Amino acid sequence: MGTHETSGLTLDALRDAIESGEIDTVVVAFTDMQGRLQGKRLHGHYFLDYALQEGVEGCNYLLAVDVDMNTVDGYAISSWKTGYGDFVMELDLQTLRHTPGDEGSATVQCDLAWLDGSGPVRQSPRAVLKAQVERARAHGWDAFAGTELELIVFEDSYESAWDCSYVGLTPANRYNIDYSILGGARVEPLLREIRTEMHRAGLIVEGAKGECNYGQHEVGFRFEQVLRTCDNHVIYKEGAKEIAARRGCSLTFMAKYDEREGNSCHIHLSLRDEDGTPIFAGDRPGGHSLLFDHFLAGILATAREFTYFYAPNINSYKRYADGSFAPTAVAWGTDNRTCALRVVGHGSSLRVENRLPGGDVNPYLAVAAMLAGGLYGIEHELPLEDAFVGNAYESDKPRVPSTLAEARDLLLESTIARDVFGDEVVEHYAHAADIEIQAFNSAVTDWERKRGFERL
Repeated sequence: MGTHETSGLTLDALRDAIESGEIDTVVVAFTDMQGRLQGKRLHGHYFLDYALQEGVEGCNYLLAVDVDMNTVDGYAISSWKTGYGDFVMELDLQTLRHTPGDEGSATVQCDLAWLDGSGPVRQSPRAVLKAQVERARAHGWDAFAGTELELIVFEDSYESAWDCSYVGLTPANRYNIDYSILGGARVEPLLREIRTEMHRAGLIVEGAKGECNYGQHEVGFRFEQVLRTCDNHVIYKEGAKEIAARRGCSLTFMAKYDEREGNSCHIHLSLRDEDGTPIFAGDRPGGHSLLFDHFLAGILATAREFTYFYAPNINSYKRYADGSFAPTAVAWGTDNRTCALRVVGHGSSLRVENRLPGGDVNPYLAVAAMLAGGLYGIEHELPLEDAFVGNAYESDKPRVPSTLAEARDLLLESTIARDVFGDEVVEHYAHAADIEIQAFNSAVTDWERKRGFERL
């Protein structure tokens, strides 16, 4: 079924651990637009005696800032004009877990709601996903997903990496170590700690393997219900960085760190009915059900319009290069890694793998986009085109947007996106794209200096 309980951290267990001194801190956090955990570290007794009863609040600009945490104009939910008020961080105690990499700490994740009781902050990533989960449940289905998140490990600390502007860093592996046991052994102390700490935090850890770029690895986790998968994803990403930092090294989930292979985040998605039976398998070609064909057709039909949710940053689009194992063609194929959508598994394991997202993706938004597109395909009974056979890089299929600006325009113009997500969500994230584009266009890069300092 993909569900489990290994963290063992119920509220009663947390209370006992705080009383005994085993845990002294509770991290209260939500996921922001950039996919990062934001929140507060509370003293354990304060959490038990006050936060549980009175709640926790945070400034609403946390969903209206850029990567550098600068407040920016143009967001409907938060501005100088409205006074930058607070929202409520509603504790989801089902997410309570040990904090990976910090034995004396627990973490609880939150939803966001308005102080006036008017409801959830619909623009928050977790709310965007929960809305699509409810759409699926209205049909009697539950969605399951797994995210395959790659990273690159460097021997440099985060501080030294910052001080040298992230140039000339030393990768943990000096050559391609894809599936190499020897290559993995070079960083196994770090990878082992990440795996064991994630298991302690309640994730089902599958294993780790080397990847193609220098120092690149992937730690894999078993699929879960989509909300749990996305909660786990951001906990893992935060925890891996903290564990690396304590070891004096660093790692990045950037979609494209250098000119070699980028960090992908392939997302696998499937649906089950109310009794837990998978509904994608059937007697149609490829072992598909008609529902699966419609679902796949919907993700395919909305792929370009929803690309922003799969690739939310300027750097995201550097991954999309021919022959790179990152897709450039909007096509689907059976076990075909040249396509944006790859159908894998058979029978009860039949599922769609979305190869568009990179390591910088916000998982809630990406999974919400897949689920929204798939449900749209079912609700409108979209026909599925034939599977692509061959090298999709050389095909005449529609192309993946090549820039953030193109993806932003497609999102803004999408009537489907406005219908399934709501105008307020589309406008909010289109504005986030505008902010990134403006920041990038005003920056002077190393590439420009090298090209033009002397020779132009």
